Amino acid sequence: MKQISVILLNYNGQKHLQTFLPTVAQYTPEYLADIVVADNASTDQSVAWVQEHYPQVQVMQFDKNHGFADGYNIAIGRVKTPYVVLLNTDVEVTKGWLLPMLDYFEQHSKVVAVQPKVLQYTTKTHFEYAGAAGGYMDIFGYPFCRGRIFDAVEQDNGQYNKPCKVFWATGACLMVRRVDFVDYGGFDENFFAHQEEIDLCWRINARGREVAVVPKSVVYHLGGGTLSAQSPYKTYLNFRNNHYLLYKNLSLGRWMFLAFVRFFLDYVAAFTFLVRGKLSDAKAVVKARIDFLRYKSKIRPLRKKNMEHTICPRIPMVYHGFLLFDYHVLRKRKFSQLRFLNKD
Repeated sequence: MKQISVILLNYNGQKHLQTFLPTVAQYTPEYLADIVVADNASTDQSVAWVQEHYPQVQVMQFDKNHGFADGYNIAIGRVKTPYVVLLNTDVEVTKGWLLPMLDYFEQHSKVVAVQPKVLQYTTKTHFEYAGAAGGYMDIFGYPFCRGRIFDAVEQDNGQYNKPCKVFWATGACLMVRRVDFVDYGGFDENFFAHQEEIDLCWRINARGREVAVVPKSVVYHLGGGTLSAQSPYKTYLNFRNNHYLLYKNLSLGRWMFLAFVRFFLDYVAAFTFLVRGKLSDAKAVVKARIDFLRYKSKIRPLRKKNMEHTICPRIPMVYHGFLLFDYHVLRKRKFSQLRFLNKD
């Protein structure tokens, strides 16, 4: 049996498949891995194109669009390999991209999930927004990366080439142990898309396991393949899902404190969007808060389960500073400028 299933979740992504699937097919050894396109009921010619041009690629067809989270849950539930790679359809892989991550797994039994170094497809000298060289979070719930803080993206000069433990790994290219992914509940379908990988990685860390980045493996991510950075719906998902994330994974006292602080910070963000003439984004922030409160009861049973299984409530890879202040006031735009209590 092969060791890895490389799963590309597709929804009307024929253009991306035509551009990026060739590198996946070229640089994914057939003896090591199967390539699977899991299709979320596309209405374009994605499936027909894959079947015609890459008959060696397995195709799963779903009856509806299950979103990123549940789409991958279903696909991973249907494969049997020890490892799976969740790969966006807008990612260009490179020669030898799989083996460094597989080797890292086999040398570190506590690790459940890893990511490669993720660089920009359009500007290959720079890190890519979604993942860069591994993800972290500050104490107020704002995610960031080695190589990217908010919108400040660093040039890759090899400064983050050391493999290390991180808080979260990007869903753009995420390799996981399949059995652990299933046992830990997979992705939360309530997220639909965005930050579901952070939620999964939080669970992994809280249960005493580890997440890592392996920069020897390199991929190039186009980004915005489904939703552009300018999409108000993406703003909505990011704010709503961030509240889901915090509520699910924090102790009640800690969450109540953060909920109080974030009430003000979110409305500052909405006001900032308004001042910049982005009315739709401002509305998206407000709607995200309202919908979180409306549907919080759906998350409560999952939160209860998380608390029952948590053995490491204090995760070392949390930045014990206020990232917004550091970024906007102290002008800290690089990961190396942040002082962690413990990065490892």
